[in-house]
Order: sequence, then C-alpha cells, then structure tokens
Amino acid sequence: MTVEGALYERRSTRVFADKSVPLSLVRDLLEASRWTPSGGNLQPWKVKVVSGSACEAVINLACDAIKLGRPSEEGEHSVYPADLSTPYRDRRFKVGEDMYAILGIRRDDKPARLGWLTNNYRFFGAPIGLFFIIERGMGHGQWAHLGMFMQSLMLMATERGLATCPQEAWVRFRGQLHGYFQLNADELVYCGMALGYAADHPVNAMRSDRAEVDEFAEFLGV
Repeated sequence: MTVEGALYERRSTRVFADKSVPLSLVRDLLEASRWTPSGGNLQPWKVKVVSGSACEAVINLACDAIKLGRPSEEGEHSVYPADLSTPYRDRRFKVGEDMYAILGIRRDDKPARLGWLTNNYRFFGAPIGLFFIIERGMGHGQWAHLGMFMQSLMLMATERGLATCPQEAWVRFRGQLHGYFQLNADELVYCGMALGYAADHPVNAMRSDRAEVDEFAEFLGV
C-alpha cells in the first residue's frame, strides 16, 4: 500500500471486530511511528497502550464516572474553541448528523445518542486502547508534532490492515486517567485511540467530507 492509498483508506472506525491484536504488532507500529519528525527532535510524545485487564480498567473508570454524573475534567486544554465559527462549526455538525443518519438515530432521540456516545469509552469494541501523553509545558508546536506522530501511527495501522479511531472524548476523564497511569504532575493526557480490526458495519463505510484544495490553498508566484 502506498502512502496515498493509506490516506484514502484510513477513516475513523466506530465498530470493531471481536478479534485480538498481538502486542508485538502494536510494537511494530510504534517502532515505525517513532521516526515521525518533530521540531528540534524533541519527540514530545509518550504513549500508554492498554489491553486486557488494563483496557477493562479504564473502560470501567469512564463508565463509573458517567453513572455517577461526574463533571468533565477537560480543563484548560479544551477540544474545541468555545466560539467555533463557520465553516468549522458547520463541518462538525454535519459529520455528526451524517453518522447518526447511518445509525438510524434521530436527532431528538437523546437516550440513543447518549448510548452511542458512551461507546467511545469502550473503544468501540476495539481490543487495544492507546493514550497519548504530553508535558504541560510544551507549546503549540509540540502539540502539532504529537498529532503528526498519531497520524504516522494511524497510517501504519492502515497499511497493516488494522483500523483506528482517534478519540478526544477521553479528555473528559483527564484527571482520573492521570491518577490511573500515575503520571507526573507536569504530564497531561491529550487523547485516546482505539486500535483493532474493523467490523462489517455500515458506519465504518462512512467517509466524512473534505474541503476542495482551492478552498484552503492559494498558489502564489505562478
């Protein structure tokens, strides 16, 4: 598979097959991804890989917090700006509506939507969860480099026939995850990621829209 092929093939998988992933394969993905570039070669990423009992533990941590109605621990590093404007707000709204249409969940069916949302905290059935850690003192550049590392990992997974879903939803439990992983005071959970094999489900065929090149690129000097 070419890099271009992996870019077209990769998508956020939201239903995973009941099929295990050898940790040796996960290690291979990380082995390749560690060659991701970063400014000054800081390599500002750390990864926690959870499977088996550890995977169950973080799932239970999240589900228990939801049942107890605990407030979000997103904190100062929010996923989206509070004043998200057009076209970004419209894109976010549309991808959600497209997904729920495939699932057959009506906009006014809040229990069904909440039930689907909680699947995030079960890694959508994936056998492997990954959490990406960054130090609080790092700047915007290092956060961008962490994103590049995650992209490398997702493309490598696609090449090896695996599926992924990056999950910023896990920031809701940043504080509890910080305690579970026994992170240092200066470390922060950026987000999670589900990793496994895609199940045969209509939602996995969903491909979110992308802006055309001329909407975001300007060619100068020609």
